[in-house]
Amino acid sequence: MSSTVKPTAPVESSVTADAAVAQLTHGIARSNLLRTIGWIVGVAILLLICLLSLSVGAKSIPFGTVWDALFAFDGSQDHLVVRDMRLPRTALGLVAGAALGVAGALIQALTRNPLADPGILGVNAGAAFMVALAVGTFGITGLRGYIWFAFAGAILATLIVYAIGSWGRGGGTPVRLTLAGVAIAAVLGGVTQGLVLLDPVAFDAMRTWNAGSIAGRDDAVVWAILPFIVAGLIAALAVARPLNAVALGDDLARSLGADVGRVRTVGVIAVTLLCGAATAGAGPIGFVGLMVPHIARWIVGPDQRWIFAYTMIGAPMMVLVADVLGRLIVRPDEMQVGIVTALVGAPVLILLVRRKKASGL
Repeated sequence: MSSTVKPTAPVESSVTADAAVAQLTHGIARSNLLRTIGWIVGVAILLLICLLSLSVGAKSIPFGTVWDALFAFDGSQDHLVVRDMRLPRTALGLVAGAALGVAGALIQALTRNPLADPGILGVNAGAAFMVALAVGTFGITGLRGYIWFAFAGAILATLIVYAIGSWGRGGGTPVRLTLAGVAIAAVLGGVTQGLVLLDPVAFDAMRTWNAGSIAGRDDAVVWAILPFIVAGLIAALAVARPLNAVALGDDLARSLGADVGRVRTVGVIAVTLLCGAATAGAGPIGFVGLMVPHIARWIVGPDQRWIFAYTMIGAPMMVLVADVLGRLIVRPDEMQVGIVTALVGAPVLILLVRRKKASGL
């Protein structure tokens, strides 16, 4: 009499696989929950920093007075200072910071270079060139006048860089775009310096603009650049998911179904809109787009969607904190935010990039 042995290995293997999938799903859900909680805490901290930005200055204004200026305006001097001077300044720090941070995260993912910053595509150089041209050639000295020249220069420089980097076989690879951006930035930087040295008026205007500052801007500047920044953020978020595949390399990204050419094109457009608008409104503020994405990547990992989300609140934090410090360091005078971000950002960035987890994409 023979007995039949029933196979049990496939069943056990299936149960083990299901358990592994369930455990992985639970781990992802828990990680996303922690990231969401962290992001909400970050938003609360950002709101507190905004309140601090409205309160601190050459004359400190109590938080209660700031609150009344926002929601119970009575036309007093303190209320006018908050509404007409510090509120537009804080708003510009918010939108310009978010734009620079997301542009930095985007360009790092597109070029797969952890040390890339928004200026790598020649955006800052193009904006500076057109500002110098507007001041030195056309005699435009007001911010409202040359902000549009700055934005046009940023777009023009990026188009030239993308055209040169995409010329020939292989299209716009990260290496080609980087080299083209560095070359165009060097050329435009040299021409700009020549224009500035030949014209004292342009030299004076560029000296202030090149430092990077959110002081002295009114709400008209914020409203002028806001539509471009919103459009750039939408474009960046639209390619956040396929950027996770592109970061693994073009061949692997194509095998995963990502349209590398479309992602790179939309990404370059987003960087141009974000960095161009922020630079036009606040001048070239360094280290924000370079450093904050590293911090976000260190906290949330390599998922570009979460990197963008955290950078969108972390970069305004850095800009506004630097602006507040600039008001306090040489009080009652002020130090431009671009100088403070460089002083604070350089040593912090050195510590971050030495961490393997933070410096890898």
